[in-house]
This record gives sequence, structure tokens and C-alpha cells, in this order.
Amino acid sequence: MADRALLDIDRIFLEPAVPSFPRGREILARYPEAERVEVPSHWNIPSLHGNEGSVEDWVRIKRSTLVLGVKKGLTMRPNGRSAHFIAPSISNGCAMACAYCYVPRRKGFSNPISLFVNIEAVAAAITRHAAKQGPLAEPDLFDEAAWVYDLGENGDLSVDAMICDNVRDLVALFRGLPNAKASFATKWVNRELLDYDPQGRTRIRFSLMPARIAKIVDVRTAPIAERIAAIDDFLAAGYEVHVNFSPVILYEGWEADWAELFAEIDDRLSEAAKRQLKCEIIMLTHNAGLHAVNLGWHPKAEALLWRPDIQETKRSEGGGDNLRYRTGWKGKWLTRFRALLAERLPYCTVRYAF
Repeated sequence: MADRALLDIDRIFLEPAVPSFPRGREILARYPEAERVEVPSHWNIPSLHGNEGSVEDWVRIKRSTLVLGVKKGLTMRPNGRSAHFIAPSISNGCAMACAYCYVPRRKGFSNPISLFVNIEAVAAAITRHAAKQGPLAEPDLFDEAAWVYDLGENGDLSVDAMICDNVRDLVALFRGLPNAKASFATKWVNRELLDYDPQGRTRIRFSLMPARIAKIVDVRTAPIAERIAAIDDFLAAGYEVHVNFSPVILYEGWEADWAELFAEIDDRLSEAAKRQLKCEIIMLTHNAGLHAVNLGWHPKAEALLWRPDIQETKRSEGGGDNLRYRTGWKGKWLTRFRALLAERLPYCTVRYAF
């Protein structure tokens, strides 16, 4: 059962077609007392996405509200960073409330979990696409032998799995795809996933940062120590387990904090976990719109995230204007980070750094 401190659903917005899908009926049956509000589209709910006043209820909405819809687009997008391809999302939004999350930039003032109930269509699309790829020609930075599909671009699948079996179904799907592997990042430790039997075909990436900073910006997530402690357990359960050092936030004393985190990882992981450990490094990206939203509910985080003295505006791949650490300086800071990592965790291969 879901942790009621994280999820206590009492209102469900749903598209009209949701009850016609088995997964939709399962989810609705799980929350029989929840108010149901029918909406034309999961993406456009004015009382959520366009309601500036909801900033004050940011956390309450994430805990108590669920959106159910039908996934329309089923195309695979080339990625080239965390994976070969981005699979169609099975969710959008999250019950957690990380202050740097990019999803609210597009959705507006609230982004509780939106789940898609046509899981069979998503699974079929992935199966067709993987079949067309054939075998991976040669090892690359994404994997030694398989095409990697990122499943959790717009949400956190560890939390989604507390609501329904979409994640279980996809782990089972990739167990039977000989040339493909699933991947998703998470900030939550859901030990029910230990029973999914991934057989090495699903990669879980625990996102990590210094604990004292996570307490400020990683709102409603699992503690960093708990995430580190889970690595060996998930490896033993058949997952490939990597880490994301993300986001790397710059402030006075950041190197000492990261050195402390690396020491904790080195102390806690088994030799088996260390031998297979790889990472991604992602420097903070921020956004003026998100800054304005955060000022309405969590201004303390903005003292860390909003640093125009060392940030500059850059056009993102999605066409938005985001703040990133200044060109030239960002490269120097990333080089320093990688040097510290190589010194403290020499066995941790860097798969991707940005």
C-alpha cells in the first residue's frame, strides 16, 4: 500500500475513456472513496495547471490528487544522453516536489501524478520498435549489448508503482525483449519493485546529491542514505543499478559536500555493486518561470537554485529559455567534479555528463 504521507488520493480527474480500460478500472477500484471529476484532457485542467493560486497548496495537491488519461502519442524519440530512445511516457508529473523539476515549467502551477491507462498500447509500441532495431551493432556508452529505452522521462516510476501495475508490466515486457533494456531514474525507494524479477533487463538509476542540500531541494523524496542503502538490494533482485549525480548545484563548499557523499557511497556499497557502477552527471538547469512558481511555495530553495551571478540564459532543445551555469565556467566546474569523482570513486564509469 502507498505511504499515506506521500499519497493519500481523495480526488481523481479522468478522461471519459479511462473506465473502458482494464487498468483504468483497477485504479478507480483502488480509490473508491475518491471524488471523480471528468475532464476532456489530462493535459488541460484549468483548476490544476492554470491556477496560480494552487501554488500555496503545492504539496497538498501532489498528495491528494491523481489524474488518469489515455496516452495518445506512441512514438519513440531518439535520446543520446541517458538512453538510445525515450519510450512513450506511462506517467507525467509526480507526488514528490523537487524544487528544480522541469515538468512544472510546462504544466503550470501544479503537477500531481498523471497516469496513462492504455499500458497495452505502450507495451506493443515498444515491442514493435525494438523488433525493428535488430541487435545492437557494437557496445556504446548506453549499454554493452542492448538498445536502452528510458521509461520515466516525465515522472518517477518508483512512485507510480505504488498506484498500479504499469511499471511491473513494463519490467516484465523487457524481460522478454532480447535486444532491449529498460531504464529509469528515481528518488524514491519502493521495495515492492524487488519482487518484479527484472533478470538484468531493467536499469534503475538512483539520483543522488549531498544530503544537506537534498533536504532543501529534494522535497518529499527518500533520504539520500536510504537510496544508497537500496543499491545492493536492487542489484541482488536482478536490476542493473547505476546512479545519477543530479543536479549538481554550485555553492560555497560544494566540493566538500560531494566528497562526503562519495565517501559514503564507497563505504556502503558491496564489491559487486562497485564493479557494475556507472553514473550520469547533470549540472543544474533552472528556469525563470519555475523560479516564480518556487517563490510562491519554497523560496528557501531559490537561494541555491537562482544564481544569475553565475548563470546565463540558453535556449533549450524544447525551445524554452533556461538558466544554466555560464559557458566556460560550467566546463571548468564539471572538470573539477569529474576529477573529484575519479579520485574518490575510481571504479565509477561516467556514462554521460552535461
